[in-house]
Amino acid sequence: MTVEVVDEFDSEHVSELVQLYDQYHWWDDRTSDTIRRMIEHTDVLVGLRDTRSKELVAAGRVLTDFVYYAKIYDVIVTETHRGDGLGKKLVTAIVGHPVLDSVSALTLDCRSGLIPFYEQCGFTQHEKRINFEERTEEIVPMVYRTE
Repeated sequence: MTVEVVDEFDSEHVSELVQLYDQYHWWDDRTSDTIRRMIEHTDVLVGLRDTRSKELVAAGRVLTDFVYYAKIYDVIVTETHRGDGLGKKLVTAIVGHPVLDSVSALTLDCRSGLIPFYEQCGFTQHEKRINFEERTEEIVPMVYRTE
């Protein structure tokens, strides 16, 4: 599959994002209204679109001050294409986004099972750990190597 990176989202893309988030149980309660609001208040939103079908097959977003800190959220690849290398393409597009060039620290939190994936993408584990009572898996903070 050939994909193109997209980084311009508006209200026309809400239904595509809802469909992506519906595929993962942590996010299946997101609605068109909350996704629309999220788009309006997200600093960087990056997706991968299948060039043939035009389907949005992956997405992730960043909140940042554009100088010191940026944090990646909601990285997701459609179920039918997990394991195809799209996650790495998406993360590469996110960390390489031009507006993040001057950011000192780029971070994310992930499930412990995703540590090897994010390490392959250039992140390292941070010593802090986060546990949420309603979640069954430990969340591990990861920091991107900027050197």
